[in-house]
Amino acid sequence: MTLRIYNTMTREKEDFKTLTPGKVNMYVCGPTVYDYIHIGNARPAIFFDVVRRYLESIGYDVHYVVNFTDVDDKLIRKAEQLGTTVPDVAERFIAAFKENIEGLGIRKASFNPRVTENIPEIITFISELVAEGHAYENGGDVFFRTSSFPDYGKLSHQNLEELQLGIRIGVDERKESGQDFVLWKAAKPGEIKWESPWGPGRPGWHIECSAMARKYLGDTLDIHGGGHDLQFPHHECEIAQSEALTGKPLANYWMHNGFININNEKMSKSLGNGITVQELLSRFKPAVIRYFMLSGHYRSPLNFNDETMEQAQNSIERIANSVSNLKHRLETAVCPAGEELAALKARITEIKARFNAKMDDDFNTPDAITALFDLVSEANQLLQRPVVSPESVRVLLEAFEAFDRVLGLLGADEELLDAEIDALIVERTEARASKNWKRADEIRDLLAAQGIVLEDTPQGIRWKRK
Repeated sequence: MTLRIYNTMTREKEDFKTLTPGKVNMYVCGPTVYDYIHIGNARPAIFFDVVRRYLESIGYDVHYVVNFTDVDDKLIRKAEQLGTTVPDVAERFIAAFKENIEGLGIRKASFNPRVTENIPEIITFISELVAEGHAYENGGDVFFRTSSFPDYGKLSHQNLEELQLGIRIGVDERKESGQDFVLWKAAKPGEIKWESPWGPGRPGWHIECSAMARKYLGDTLDIHGGGHDLQFPHHECEIAQSEALTGKPLANYWMHNGFININNEKMSKSLGNGITVQELLSRFKPAVIRYFMLSGHYRSPLNFNDETMEQAQNSIERIANSVSNLKHRLETAVCPAGEELAALKARITEIKARFNAKMDDDFNTPDAITALFDLVSEANQLLQRPVVSPESVRVLLEAFEAFDRVLGLLGADEELLDAEIDALIVERTEARASKNWKRADEIRDLLAAQGIVLEDTPQGIRWKRK
């Protein structure tokens, strides 16, 4: 089956064809590093990590770029609040971002370009737009002339005249048109700045990604991704300024993930219901967070609440228990392989085919996870047999590893801390005393999945790691 991707530009699924055979150039908009990233930022980070992993699993060489916006109005305000500099704020939250990303089991990007390290390229880009009549300077600011790009609005499917009617008159009298957007901002007293042909200042938001994408990946990308909220104005403006300059499509495939709601409400600062990734990682294991993010189709909204996270926790425990039990059984499996091995391999081949078919269908991770649970069922059936061959166990473990190289649901986990183990044993003892056998069994399975062996002694229960 051919990989098909839903292209936001055309609103259709399209066969995936790269500009260069075997190579994918992929740009995903990264964070503005003025604060800790939140659960909404985690969704594209995890999903596009899986996109990259899958592309690599089917043979592509992926050049994956995620930028840092390290100069912006928000960073300037944050620096003022903290009594420090914009570079200091950026360094602090870039370090936090990298720690969070690593904590979520997300692989490092090929490049993480920073705006402040690409100012010359940004200035050159703007200068070329001015020279071609696509931009103009007024009062030290430089604006993109949207009237020079007739296709403005084609990604978000918004009409230019309708956009104009929706803009308040007098927003900025220096603009030729209300929907013109800033490429270069004149510096205010005390602000961070760089010298330019239009005076000291700093880049606007949209031009930064256009310049960095072009520098690191070329005029046309295979895939450009980001959150649904970036379609307009950010990606729309990127398209306008890039395509006006190069005359080429900025990207052949545009991908946008849906929003995350908190308890069925839109996440917003006004509601005060935002959750940082740091908070998430303090409450849930990385594998549980990744599972939750992949449990819904990426283009659909996701709802975060206690119930959905408990479901994710239970699902991860099922998968982890199955893998752990296979590893344990491998130590004692001595039966020679028989006819059942060929039959098992055939069933695994069918499951892998279903997994790949779902991933080929616009990265349908929920259905791909269903195929993963088919593998869990095969493993559990094998484990019920009195004798098994080591070859049968190994082919199942290899299949789990192949799926996990794409989804990252096993390798993202960490060992339980000693204090956590002690607390679980106490909870299990209390559950058994109150005849809550279901909870006692859940804790037993969780500990087993972590390689924890319980031993009854006259002095009480003790544990050790396998």
